[in-house]
Amino acid sequence: MRADAVPGAGLAQRYEHMVDESKNIELTEDDLENKSKGQLIKKAGQLRDRRNELNQMASERASKRDDLNAKTREKVDEAQEHREKRDELNEQVQEHKERRNELNAKANELFDKVDNLKSDMELDEGKDLDELKEDIEQLEFKQQTEVLSSEEERELIEKIEAKREEYADRKEKLEGSSELEDLRREAEEVRSDASQHHQKVTELADQAQEHHNQMIEAYREADDIRDDADDMHEKFVEAQEAADQHHEDFVRVQKRLREMDKQEEEQRKSARDKKKEAAKEEAEEIYQKFKEGETLDTEDLMKLQKTGLL
Repeated sequence: MRADAVPGAGLAQRYEHMVDESKNIELTEDDLENKSKGQLIKKAGQLRDRRNELNQMASERASKRDDLNAKTREKVDEAQEHREKRDELNEQVQEHKERRNELNAKANELFDKVDNLKSDMELDEGKDLDELKEDIEQLEFKQQTEVLSSEEERELIEKIEAKREEYADRKEKLEGSSELEDLRREAEEVRSDASQHHQKVTELADQAQEHHNQMIEAYREADDIRDDADDMHEKFVEAQEAADQHHEDFVRVQKRLREMDKQEEEQRKSARDKKKEAAKEEAEEIYQKFKEGETLDTEDLMKLQKTGLL
């Protein structure tokens, strides 16, 4: 990310963008009324140059503001993409939850049937085959490794035989019931399917949470960049208003200069008219002398010719 687009750039950067008012050109009514034409021409040049400088500054700030606004929109679009992906994943999570719950309910029903069938077959009480086998092995190990009295060994052998009979009886009943085995297998398969859906729920929920976190971060970055864009817009307005003021003052000076040009032209015309009037009066006096018979010199004759009296 560029330096001017870093969220929360801080006061140092913000002050860097402020208009240096010490470079602004001030114009007062006293300047317009009392400054000479040359001074006002110089002032107009200063106002024009500062106006152009401020317009350039405003243009650069507008460009930076637009870049920041574009980045804000990009971040908002990015956040929206994460939102849509999160929602899509959450929908999948819900679908897998529903399917998991359905399968767990079905598995529970099947295991209940297994328990009921075992009860009907009198297999619901006592240990299962694996447990019985483990008991027999432990008793046999004890018989082989421990020193026992004749009475103790006889009792131990009876226990082993009882366990073996129980094991054989239970095994016979189980092997004779394909329905029970089928039910147990089906129940375990359904429970396994439910576990797979539960795993998908966990995986998809984690992914949804990650997209949610990325969405929140993108919105946060968008807010930070938007703050910088708003700040840059304020700086743009500041520079543009200063440029407009300098342009307005430049126009006022130009208007005053035109007024001064007009006044000068009127003064020159007035002077010409007065000079012409004086020359005419002088020529009429000379002409009067000529009519009275006085002799005119060359200069007098030229004055008469210029006024058309001769």
